[in-house]
Amino acid sequence: MAQNDPTPTAMRTAASALLQSLDDQQRDKASLTFSDEKMRRWIEYRPEPRPGACLADLDLAGRKAAHRLLATALSPHTFAQATTIMGLEEVLDRAEAGRRGRHSGDYWVAVFGDPVRDGQWGWRFEGHHISVTMTLAADQIFPTPVFLGANPARVLYGGRPVVRPLAPEEDLALALLDALSPAARAAAVVADAAPSDIRSGPRPRAEAGIAPPGVASTRLGPGARALLEQLVAVYLERLPAGLAAAEAARLSGQELHLAWEGAPHPHAGHYYRIQGLDLLIEYDNTANDANHAHTVLRRPLSDFGGDVLSAHRSAARHSAGAPEGA
Repeated sequence: MAQNDPTPTAMRTAASALLQSLDDQQRDKASLTFSDEKMRRWIEYRPEPRPGACLADLDLAGRKAAHRLLATALSPHTFAQATTIMGLEEVLDRAEAGRRGRHSGDYWVAVFGDPVRDGQWGWRFEGHHISVTMTLAADQIFPTPVFLGANPARVLYGGRPVVRPLAPEEDLALALLDALSPAARAAAVVADAAPSDIRSGPRPRAEAGIAPPGVASTRLGPGARALLEQLVAVYLERLPAGLAAAEAARLSGQELHLAWEGAPHPHAGHYYRIQGLDLLIEYDNTANDANHAHTVLRRPLSDFGGDVLSAHRSAARHSAGAPEGA
């Protein structure tokens, strides 16, 4: 993260304002302990029960505070993607004739620890097709997982898109696939059929490496490599500028791998993943005739703070003179 990045302060301020906007009952639901690994290390993008306070139960000030907290973790264009995805719940509810009672207020917010007093704390904003978790140790932010999905992934009028919130994630990937040399494409396409969902799924820990890895970035020509860099940037730049720049610097010079499964066009099921050292990007669009997309940015070794956060705790204990094993 860039020096003097305002994002940690913005998150602390927004999380504190959110908690202050809630009544006692809502605050009890939204305030969870940082040490509860099961509740904190959580990603659930399906319409399932989840911990936290529901936006539908909050007044206008509370809902606005929750949205402002979410905005501290996302770039402006990604915040627009996220709010569009929330609005699609009403479109989906109409398509289902209200059978499942979906609504755009069915999003939940939780704060882990005290954002003002605690050195280590975190928060999550989550609901159907959105799961954003930020974990903080002092002013260091661990900014994953960030999941965005869309159903429908596109709404058309006269063959033209009216709403298509995850268009860059699909269009750049298809352009990259087309730019691969025959040998690189043969290495990249590892299966003829796409999986039904992203491989990491709603699991608290993502695999550090998903096999087969596909084609290495070092095997790509200049044009394809530039497109791969642009596609990775789409996911990193979901984050605010300072965080995105820090993530890009962390990945600079690393070898990445691209794997593709399924159709080479947008009208049938397709999936891709990009992997590197502590990086996993996944995109899947298979359901509803390839009109239901799931995407995620994860850091398998340091999601939710991961092992790096454990190292912070160990260092703090040693600096305080705590005995081994305390």
